[in-house]
Amino acid sequence: MHLNFSSNTKNNLKKEDTLMNKRNKIAMTLLALVAFTPMYCLAGEGPSQELYWLNNIWMMVATFLVFIMHLGFAMLETGLTRSKNTVNILFKNTGIIAIGLITYAFVGFGLMYPGDFNGIFGYCASALPLNEMFATDAGIGYADGCYSLWTDFLFQGMFAATAATIVSGAVAGRIKLGSFFIFTVLYVGFLYPWLGSWKWGGGWLDGIGFYDFAGSTLVHSVGGWGALAGVLLLGPRIGKYVDGKPNAIPGHSMPLVTIGVFLLWLGWFGFNGGSALSADADYTSFVLVTTCLAAAAGIVGAMIASKFVQKKPDLTMALNGCLAGLVGITAGADMLTPAQAMLVGVVTGAIAVFSVIAIDKAKIDDPVGAITVHLVCGIIGTLAVALNPDVTFTAQLIGVLSYGVVAFAFALILFSIIKATVGIWVSAEEETVGLDVTEHAMSSYTSVS
Repeated sequence: MHLNFSSNTKNNLKKEDTLMNKRNKIAMTLLALVAFTPMYCLAGEGPSQELYWLNNIWMMVATFLVFIMHLGFAMLETGLTRSKNTVNILFKNTGIIAIGLITYAFVGFGLMYPGDFNGIFGYCASALPLNEMFATDAGIGYADGCYSLWTDFLFQGMFAATAATIVSGAVAGRIKLGSFFIFTVLYVGFLYPWLGSWKWGGGWLDGIGFYDFAGSTLVHSVGGWGALAGVLLLGPRIGKYVDGKPNAIPGHSMPLVTIGVFLLWLGWFGFNGGSALSADADYTSFVLVTTCLAAAAGIVGAMIASKFVQKKPDLTMALNGCLAGLVGITAGADMLTPAQAMLVGVVTGAIAVFSVIAIDKAKIDDPVGAITVHLVCGIIGTLAVALNPDVTFTAQLIGVLSYGVVAFAFALILFSIIKATVGIWVSAEEETVGLDVTEHAMSSYTSVS
């Protein structure tokens, strides 16, 4: 086909071509500025405007990824439990993110980052000035100009709800909905940010050299201790133990479990990568590499261990191995080498298999393996940071023990108070019928098993 262009058309094309070239030059110039801008934030000096923008964009992307993790938790918990409790689990996970963000806005952010305090307890009433929500300059000068107040709040707020989500899976199928939400408000709104201030807020554990990059202990173990306390007070599900022996109660959907784990793996790119608090290409990409290698090694470790112990390849164990590796590397993702990250992954993945079996034999009924993945592997990962010579094993051990004692005691007392007042366990009839019908008067499937 032959096309004839008029002189006007040719002139217009030339103008558009010239304009496109100018736009390309401008774009390339901006990219060059960003690419060659030193990461002054990491050195404590004033950053460039381009770096400020880039840091904020990356941290917002990381925030979106951490948000996706809550969907991953919901799918994981749903798939590993019976279908008659699906609506209840989804409702809890929906409520957790809402409660987590609101309590963090009004209380948690100020507790976690109190500024100057005695290292144990402090509160900054102006940490999140809600009355300035629409002020365009509210974040200017925050964090030495590296990123905005709003970006930091939203990113950290996504972390806050995770601790309660961990508890949700462990107590699935037998706890009253209202009682669980009471626990969530106090555990997420008060305990988590208070303990977080001991390290991330510049508290006493930070002063002795304790290190936890993104929360193997501060997030996962704190949630794991809460899960353990809840499970011990609730006791096992009906039919879980027959004549003193564990009776398997399989989940209803392995596809949902698999989807949940892969969503969590995806979200961990933001969980760990965003914790760099910078878009520094070398630093952030290194964190992402160690994170991924630990997850992959966790799968391999769990596959080998399950084949050895159970004499068969167990998909549930392999998926939990992935999460075990992710939780394990979270404390030292920026401090351990790729080889060390794989070592942490293999060890935590293998231990996860033995831990799940041991906890089951101890008559501690944890339907989703939350205590193993988040508590046990969180502790191992935190101690493993001492593989780096700049971190002492003593400081890591003190941190693990301190968080463990306070978190477990707080959760146990809180659950005990709730149990003595409004109650925590649904009736035997409600548990048998399923919480979807008894708590919500609805079903997620046309057929319930």
